[in-house]
Amino acid sequence: MVRTRIVLALAVLVPAVVVAVAGSHVVMMSKDLHFGLVAGAAALTSFASLGLTVSGARARDGRAVLMGTAFSTMTALFAVHGMSTPGVLVGDNGVIALAGGLSIPVGAYLLALTALPPLRRTRNVEPLLALQAGLFAGVLGLGALALIDSSIVPAVPQPKSAPAIGLLAAGAATLLLLVVRALRTYTLTHRWTDLAVAAGCAWLAIALYANLVIGSMTLAFFIGHFLEIAAVALVGIPAALDIRRAGASRPLVGDLSAAELVESEAAYLGPRVHALMARLAARDESTGDHTRRVALLAARVGDDLKLSATARRHLAVGGLLHDIGKLSVPLEILQKPAALADEEFAAIKRHPGDGRKLLDELGGFPAEICRLVSDHHERLDGSGYPRGLKAPELNLQTRILAVCDVYDALVSDRVYRPAWTPERALALLHQESHAYDPGVVAALQRAVAPERGSAEPGWVADLSARAADAARGAGPRPAAAS
Repeated sequence: MVRTRIVLALAVLVPAVVVAVAGSHVVMMSKDLHFGLVAGAAALTSFASLGLTVSGARARDGRAVLMGTAFSTMTALFAVHGMSTPGVLVGDNGVIALAGGLSIPVGAYLLALTALPPLRRTRNVEPLLALQAGLFAGVLGLGALALIDSSIVPAVPQPKSAPAIGLLAAGAATLLLLVVRALRTYTLTHRWTDLAVAAGCAWLAIALYANLVIGSMTLAFFIGHFLEIAAVALVGIPAALDIRRAGASRPLVGDLSAAELVESEAAYLGPRVHALMARLAARDESTGDHTRRVALLAARVGDDLKLSATARRHLAVGGLLHDIGKLSVPLEILQKPAALADEEFAAIKRHPGDGRKLLDELGGFPAEICRLVSDHHERLDGSGYPRGLKAPELNLQTRILAVCDVYDALVSDRVYRPAWTPERALALLHQESHAYDPGVVAALQRAVAPERGSAEPGWVADLSARAADAARGAGPRPAAAS
């Protein structure tokens, strides 16, 4: 992780230093080379726009369509910028500077709009598609008029002029916001693609500085065009992949929650976690479903308690893997529809240690995740297992996972008993404040409260008559055996 951050820092700092230190060096770029670079940028943004728009329209995801709008508008501005290259279609003109100066800020503003709350769950993408088509046609139409009579467009923004500096400040501020959002997403996902998005936005800011401060026919101007092309790829490709895998692209929005990590663990938490979950579910479907519900609950509680991004990621992964040690527990014990004998319960009590041992053997899991797996049955009063830890030795993440594990075990149907009501389960947790953190129990109660006008939360199991009949007569089994 540290190495990845160093690579990101170098990827941003090296071109920034080159542009700042040697960017004013004059480089005579031929009209054909300039036209080719701009055509390449336009081609790339058009592909990005098409891919994002089609994916967004199919998924009814307004944010993806708006991202496509950002790239299609940049495509139109790049096209106008390229066509206005002096000596290609027209002579000297102000259109080239205006279109080039606007392409990055306008694209950045539209990308930043993807974080607007009304777009987060919108299913009505038709108005956004109409906006995209209107902006694209409008930019091309105005550009064509300006090229027919280029005298109507002044040569603005001139490098270092007041309009140029104002445009730079506004554009850089927007791009900085996008960088922060991408980095915020990275702290939860640890995916290199989210860092690539952050680097792409930073490169756009460097290119904007080169265009508006240093000006044309310089080394900075030359580097800036290459950075624009690369930045579009770094932003557009990960976004399109995200939409394909998870139905939405989150790096530029920055609103990814720990609960969403659990819901789409294959996209956000990597193949190893997904493979372990698949292995557990294939062996015992009930345990697999339980771990997902517990992880989702724990993630929601972590979000409610405003844990750090790193802590919420650990909680999401630890929640999914907390019962991975049950791969070593015989199925006849896991699925026994009656009270457990002492030796059978002893086998169950070994699963936290077995899970920790498995993760240690696999390697690469942070110590905090391993701790969650080994300690999720510990209790504040020392009555838990396997080590009998007490409150000072149990951090907040462990307390959250312990509470959510017991709650889901109580409100879910089991082969040996019917589900409790949420109210009864919460009452028990409140009563046993000597074992469970009251603040965590209160946060859990907020997390499981049904939203107004909605049904019960999805992790509360419905108790069917068949399940109730099957469970009658089964002896009690402690919730700690979850």
